[in-house]
This record gives sequence, structure tokens and C-alpha cells, in this order.
Amino acid sequence: QVQLVEVGGGLVQAGDSLRLSCAASGRTFSTYNMAWFRQTPGKEREFVAAIWYIGGGTEYSNSVSGRFTISRDNAEKNQVWLQMNSLKPEDTAVYYCAADGNSPSPSIAAPGYLRREYEYDYWGQGTQVTVSS
Repeated sequence: QVQLVEVGGGLVQAGDSLRLSCAASGRTFSTYNMAWFRQTPGKEREFVAAIWYIGGGTEYSNSVSGRFTISRDNAEKNQVWLQMNSLKPEDTAVYYCAADGNSPSPSIAAPGYLRREYEYDYWGQGTQVTVSS
């Protein structure tokens, strides 16, 4: 069982930066693929970024590629971060941290695996990010 707690959301202006953190409980954190998703009212939750448990490879949605960076610390802090730069009003959403309990390696996972919401077994409560214009 994994518990995820996100912090770092807030109200910022367009062009600002924000860093979200997700703290994970459990000694097997290092074996989980991790991701960030976001959701706005009336819309489905959408993929933002993900990082493989092995190798550290990352994937990003087209809308955030080049502006957002996902990273993780397996050794001490059991945390995953989302650095968000050059924020836009359309980035406004509740951001969720997610952990994949199955976590295949990138060498055997199907294309697009990390982007699929249903592959993730554990979710945080979400943190609100609001970007004003």
C-alpha cells in the first residue's frame, strides 16, 4: 500500500514558476513508475508527466513539454516533483500524483503505457494550481 501526499499548489501569475512535491509512504517507492495528472471542472483527468522507476526516463504531454520537468528521489526522500515553469492560465487545474503498482520496465511496457490513467493504482488527494492572466 502506498499513500501519496501532494503539496506546493497555489495562485501564481502567468509566466511564474511553481514546484509541486509528492511524498510517498512505503519502502517500495523506488519500484513504482510515478506520474502527474491534472483535472479541471467538467473535464476528464489528463496526463501531464511521468517517470519510469528504472532508468529515470520521462514522458510529457505536448502541452507541457519544454516547460515542466518531473524528477524523483528514491534514495532518501521518497518524493517526486513537478517543476512548472512559464505557467499559463490553461495550466490551472487540480494536480494529482499517481503511483503504478505494477510498474513494468520501459523495455517491456507497451507504447504509451505511462500516459494511461488506468495503469496507476494509487492517487494523492490533489493540489490546486491557479494561474492568473
